[in-house]
Amino acid sequence: MANPALQPVRGTRDLIGEDFRAHHHVISAARRVTALYGYEEWATPIFEATGVFARSLGETSDVVSKEMYSFEDRGGDSITLRPENTAGICRALVSNGLTQSNLPRKVFYAGPMFRYERPQKGRYRQFHQIGAEVLGAAEPLADAEVIAAGWHILCELGISEGVVLEINTLGDAESRDAYRAALVAHFTAHQDSLSADSKIRLDKNPMRILDSKDEGDRRIVATAPTIEPFLTEKASAFFDSVLKHLGTLGVPTRKNPRIVRGLDYYSHTAFEFVTDRLGAQGTVMAGGRYDGLVEEMGGPATPCVGWAAGVERLSMLLAAAPPAPRPVAVIPVGEAQEAAALGLLQDLRCAGVVAEIAYKGNLKRRMERANKLSARAALILGEDELAQGQVQLRDLDAGSQETVPLAEAVARLSA
Repeated sequence: MANPALQPVRGTRDLIGEDFRAHHHVISAARRVTALYGYEEWATPIFEATGVFARSLGETSDVVSKEMYSFEDRGGDSITLRPENTAGICRALVSNGLTQSNLPRKVFYAGPMFRYERPQKGRYRQFHQIGAEVLGAAEPLADAEVIAAGWHILCELGISEGVVLEINTLGDAESRDAYRAALVAHFTAHQDSLSADSKIRLDKNPMRILDSKDEGDRRIVATAPTIEPFLTEKASAFFDSVLKHLGTLGVPTRKNPRIVRGLDYYSHTAFEFVTDRLGAQGTVMAGGRYDGLVEEMGGPATPCVGWAAGVERLSMLLAAAPPAPRPVAVIPVGEAQEAAALGLLQDLRCAGVVAEIAYKGNLKRRMERANKLSARAALILGEDELAQGQVQLRDLDAGSQETVPLAEAVARLSA
């Protein structure tokens, strides 16, 4: 029995075999697609000063108050493992002096995030996200294009069926001020029935009550006003433009007035790609416009929009993990042929062919190893063939075998 002290920490897991191939496939597809849209990849540290996330997520959010992995390092500084990466990207924009040059910048990222929450299907304490951010673009076309890139990734992965883009607007500052006042009036009338967390939010950030998972709160939220009647003409026109662009870009949409973002730096577009194929964990990609976050980080006012997606959830939607690559097995019949086999092995690899050689054993044992590796072909180097500059090429799927010139073997298998 394995020593329990040597097991993965609760809420973490090893990525091996099919799990890793699915994980890698999601990230690779996202890299390919975002590159087509002009994104460059950034990599920020997996831990930041705690203030980076306390500023960006809000002191009253569940993530900050209950879920962050924060600790004091040996220098006495408060450090937090990143629970998300939009804040880190905006911090990097500011701290690298990029807020005034070459805007807008399109940024893609991929990597691990950390939240202390109850592990469940598709949700871990160390989880992984991909994300796309457009930094320094105020136009509604930026919103539509970053959403289209997300939809393109879902299509590239073959998982778009049954996934729907739900979208809402948070309006501009004037719209939100009027809406916030209406929400305060509504929730104050039901204050006695609100959860303890929502009572705190009523004073500090009433829009966050709309995100509450408490069943009692949800009943009160169901009758709360929506933002649409409070939108200014300018905010309404912005939303209409986003929807028009999404239609032109071929992204199917559905309005959902209950999608909100509670912090003041969010504005205009808020959206989620959702599915009913993952049970309760139905959101696979979510984002919105956050025009005030760079300013929160100490930079100038910089309009931004983006999204993040959970790699684990996207992987769960795949029909199957991509198969492992099938190698070509190089098999020397005896020790005298090993030097030639090693040369052939490296020639295959340099030509882009996955190639393997068993480290020991006779012909039978080496063929058994080739079968275990699901090799597609075997190149068998015997004494007579080698003397004649030839090699036996065995097709392990068809069961056929032929003698080919050694000089042609690599070209045949790389074709």
